[in-house]
Amino acid sequence: MALPPIFDTLRLPAVAAPLFIISNPDLVIAQCKAGVVGSFPSLNARPAEELEVWLKRITEELDAYNQANPDKPAAPFAVNQIVHGSNDRLQHDLEMCVKYKVPIVITSLGAKEFVNEAVHSYGGIVLHDIINNRFAKKAIEKGADGLIAVAAGAGGHAGSTSPFALVQEIREWFDGPLLLSGSIATGDAVLASQAMGADLGYIGSAFIATDEANAEQAYKQAIVDNGSSDIVYSNLFTGVHGNYLRPSIEAAGLDPDNLPESDPSAMNFGSGGNTDSKAWKDIWGCGQGIGAIKSIGSAQSLVEQMIEQYNTAKARLNAA
Repeated sequence: MALPPIFDTLRLPAVAAPLFIISNPDLVIAQCKAGVVGSFPSLNARPAEELEVWLKRITEELDAYNQANPDKPAAPFAVNQIVHGSNDRLQHDLEMCVKYKVPIVITSLGAKEFVNEAVHSYGGIVLHDIINNRFAKKAIEKGADGLIAVAAGAGGHAGSTSPFALVQEIREWFDGPLLLSGSIATGDAVLASQAMGADLGYIGSAFIATDEANAEQAYKQAIVDNGSSDIVYSNLFTGVHGNYLRPSIEAAGLDPDNLPESDPSAMNFGSGGNTDSKAWKDIWGCGQGIGAIKSIGSAQSLVEQMIEQYNTAKARLNAA
């Protein structure tokens, strides 16, 4: 099945993942202009009224860019909605997405038909992130247009299933848009995700180490300085299992090798985390692919590097 036309302007078959706190209008606009889907969690815009400010700016700047560059238009942007019962902003944020006709909505931590219907009302599409095949089937049954397979090694709330197994199982029954998340930080990895059966790569942690990202300099440098062996998988910090940088856990006075289990029922994403979210604000999430990130630079330069890697890898395979 061909991808929806909304993806026709991509220069690299990839979507930049919405990064909690880190993704902001500067980063999203830079990502879209560079040729990948830029995205942000709606909860990053605080207070709630700020979301409209962000959407207005992103929409207007990308429209102006497209008018000035008709032969090289920007990629579309996406907004991530946490579809969890504790998110008391969901209805407000969804109404803003409808008002500004957000091209792509990424839903997480639950699949709700009314969200999908609202996005479809203006012609937008919904991509739902999942960590296993069972959740994937539920998402499509409830009206999602595509899936984001969050496999082992992904940053943030990641699954534990091998990307090979997860993509294979989904492709047995689903031929719609499929994105793969999990240690994708190079153009080679994007091409590999397509070879496995996905349509697009889903790239998160690599964008933390960019000039536009809303992350402190120490966090950006930690992405450069650390590798896959420095990632810890735990549910302590939000109630949902995710991957985090070992040095930030140690800096919080915790032993990364002996972290207690959190109560999943205590999840509270209405404020962007669980009830202890302020206590864990300096715990840095990221995926296992950070070993490929060697320097801090602009989002534009990162995407250009990935495009070159992607094309080189593709040519190498074609020549084999």
